[in-house]
Amino acid sequence: MRRSEVLAAESVSCLNKALIHLKDIWEEIGIPEDQRLQRTNVVKNHIKNLLEMMVKEEESLKNRLMSSIEKCRKEMEKLCLELQLPLFEEESGISMLQQERNIRTQVEALTKEKTQRMQQLKVLLEQDQDLCDILCSMSYGIAPDSVPSLEQLESFQQHIANQNEEKARRYAEFTDVKKQIILYMEQLDHIPETSFEKDVVCEDEDSFCLSRDNITSLKLLLCQLEERKAENEAMCESHREKIQQLWDRLQVPQEEREAFNEHMVTSRKRNLEALQAEVQRLEELKLLNIRNVTDAIRSEIAVFWEKCFLSIDQRQDFAPYFSEDFTEELLSVHDAEIQRLKQHYEDHRELFDGVHQWEDSWRLFLELEKKATDPTRFANRGGNLLKEEKQRSELHKSLPKLEKKLKAQIDTWESEQGREFLVSGQKFLQYVEEQWELHRIEKEKEKEERHLKKSKQTEVDMLYGTAVRTPTKRRFLGTTTPNKTRKFNATSSISSATSNSTMRSAFGGTVCRSPGPRPPLSANKGPAVRTPGSSKPPNPRLQGCNKENEVRLKGTPLSEGLGQH
Repeated sequence: MRRSEVLAAESVSCLNKALIHLKDIWEEIGIPEDQRLQRTNVVKNHIKNLLEMMVKEEESLKNRLMSSIEKCRKEMEKLCLELQLPLFEEESGISMLQQERNIRTQVEALTKEKTQRMQQLKVLLEQDQDLCDILCSMSYGIAPDSVPSLEQLESFQQHIANQNEEKARRYAEFTDVKKQIILYMEQLDHIPETSFEKDVVCEDEDSFCLSRDNITSLKLLLCQLEERKAENEAMCESHREKIQQLWDRLQVPQEEREAFNEHMVTSRKRNLEALQAEVQRLEELKLLNIRNVTDAIRSEIAVFWEKCFLSIDQRQDFAPYFSEDFTEELLSVHDAEIQRLKQHYEDHRELFDGVHQWEDSWRLFLELEKKATDPTRFANRGGNLLKEEKQRSELHKSLPKLEKKLKAQIDTWESEQGREFLVSGQKFLQYVEEQWELHRIEKEKEKEERHLKKSKQTEVDMLYGTAVRTPTKRRFLGTTTPNKTRKFNATSSISSATSNSTMRSAFGGTVCRSPGPRPPLSANKGPAVRTPGSSKPPNPRLQGCNKENEVRLKGTPLSEGLGQH
């Protein structure tokens, strides 16, 4: 029997003894039964709470152990996966404490192994970086934040060893060639000019980049010096490289290149001068071609600006368009921009074509609207008036349909692009609404002007009489009917042969005129001229007004007033 079980039995025995002792005390004291029950219940609750508290503490310990085991187990699995090791096999039939201790010990060992590998990897990465800087080679290609396997570390170490051997070999080759170069430069009285020559001769040997390209260039420099190329070799070589580059960019024919081959081989003074002249000629040709090509691209860009309805601000955003510094970089930027604009136009060609169609239709619609208000349109021959009215009616129906179609296309475009569709910096549909509104306002304005003009003419007719306009056939336009023409008083100040001729030719109908202002009775002894259709004389109250109007009409013929109507 376990000691814990013995202790438990002793605890129960002590509890029973204590309860019996309490019972005896209560009997000696004489505590009633109901109070004994209360006191017994207090003892029971106290013992129960104490035991429950102890049970909770032990349950908490158990939960902590289980949580620790689970946490350590996950950490162990993660470390095994990172270290590429098999999972730890746990013992069976052991207690939770022993299980937690074993797993935690294994986690500590794996963590230590990970730390060692990461430290080793860090050292190897630093060595590899130093070798890469010296040899100008690519790094080994292992992630610095991942845990390497033992095979990866071994392979990395072998790579570092190979790189060190390559470094030693190149360094020996560099020092040997450098000694020879310094010797030849001293013999030829050659001062290092290029940055590479200065790096080879003047800089510290340990700072020289031992790349394959540098070793090859080092050997090339030695060959150049061995071939007895003089002090101007570096400049000549630079010119030759520049000339070759310009030849390729300007697509110089092979015949011209072959004619210049003499100066591309030797490095004498005359060759240097010829090389300088050729470089200058090619630079000028390049600038000339660049300007021409750039101007041509700019013209094309301007065309696509119009096609794509770009605003002034959007055009000014392409600052290279206004640059006068014609360089290869500027040409490349223009070429990229024209390609972008072409692609943008092709992607939305249907939409842009629709906008252009609407503008053309709107422009034609306004022209036909303007012609519809021209009074001379009735004098045309060949049925043009009917054609224009039919075309105007068709446009009035087709424009809203086209706008509805464009609205659907614009909505689709805006949902795909995530931005507004602008035409000349303004929303197209808003622009269309403004055009219709301006057209409506213009029509209202013209209507008001006609109404005002008609009101003024009515006032003139009320004061001076009405000119009856009777339409006649077109073949009699400009003629009058003699038997229907009224004869006017010769003394009338507003009647003249010129005005009557003008009125007859203008309206081609019967003209009825109001009589001139009636003179005072003392000055007019003859019969008064009556207004057509009326036998009553003019109202004497209007005589003063007619005198004033007579003065005005002397300066302004009536034909002008009717012509304005």
